Amino acid sequence: MAAFAEPHFSAWTQTVVSNVTVVDKVPPEMLHMVDAHWYQFPPMNPLWHSILGFAIFVLGVISIIGNGCVIYIFTNTKTLRTPSNLLVVNLAFSDFLMMFTMAPPMVINCWYETWVFGPFACELYAMLGSLFGCASIWTMTMIAFDRYNVIVKGLSGKPMTNNGALLRILAIWAFALLWTLAPLFGWNRYVPEGNMTACGTDYLTQDFTSRSYILIYSGFVYYLPLFSIIYSYVYIIQAVSAHEKNMREQAKKMNVASLRSQEAQNTSTEMKLAKVALVTISLWFMAWTPYLVINYTGIFKAAPISPLATIWGSLFAKANAVYNPIVYGISHPKYRAALYQKFPSLSCQDSNDDGQSVASAATGVSEEKPAA
Repeated sequence: MAAFAEPHFSAWTQTVVSNVTVVDKVPPEMLHMVDAHWYQFPPMNPLWHSILGFAIFVLGVISIIGNGCVIYIFTNTKTLRTPSNLLVVNLAFSDFLMMFTMAPPMVINCWYETWVFGPFACELYAMLGSLFGCASIWTMTMIAFDRYNVIVKGLSGKPMTNNGALLRILAIWAFALLWTLAPLFGWNRYVPEGNMTACGTDYLTQDFTSRSYILIYSGFVYYLPLFSIIYSYVYIIQAVSAHEKNMREQAKKMNVASLRSQEAQNTSTEMKLAKVALVTISLWFMAWTPYLVINYTGIFKAAPISPLATIWGSLFAKANAVYNPIVYGISHPKYRAALYQKFPSLSCQDSNDDGQSVASAATGVSEEKPAA
């Protein structure tokens, strides 16, 4: 009897195991939000959940500390309280809230290997992630426009005031809120992602409403900022190049080693800030492009999307909140000096640092003496 029973038991066990899917751990009240696409995939290896949870925890700690320092120092250092730096503070504020609200729930969900907070929390989580991401990219776009105004237009440009900066910040948040509330009112929807530990926009439903939201939202929150930033920095680079050429030619005519007047030093600082903003924006697009690709792959059914692929979208998207304080902390001389004064243990300020931008040579000429 045992000989006949064993194959039957083995076959039954194999059938049960093969029917297990990534959706099985999802609470019953969440099942109506899960697309049928995910039922074809087996559960992810628990190791991937552990790796994702650990990575998000580390990124969250770094982001919260880094952006917290940026907010504190820029708001408590008199020399840094300028209209342009209000945009920097808004960027740090958005990034801080991104990881403060995103990291803890995701770490907990990775522990349980599924979303455990219910449908409303899933929608709120996705909305906040989209809100802070949209606010960050448009803040960076405004920083690029400000650099364009200062560097390209120069004296002919109207300088930004505190009120002007605050109006821009208010417009950024209103614009971001408008787009991210739309799925809560029926234009697309927020649903669990394939790894079932995070939530985002629905890119698998093929009706016109869902697809139109993804396409239009990406146009206003990805492509339009991207093209605006490219436009700004093309002209900024041209202005920098022309300025450097004029400085070299003028120094050669005067037979001097350098033309580093105070005006040149100020211009050099503006160039440095422009480079910092460019690097920060490039890192942001590197972070969000994988998520955009996943969304487009879903709405156009260009390729099958696996739960593991959605892990990388989540990870890269949230990593952008870590880049900004690191880039500004290393590259902004006045911030570096203030950080050294207030938090010596966290500072990257060298004891011999004179507070000048390390990139000042970008708009000056070599200090070497000209050949005789």
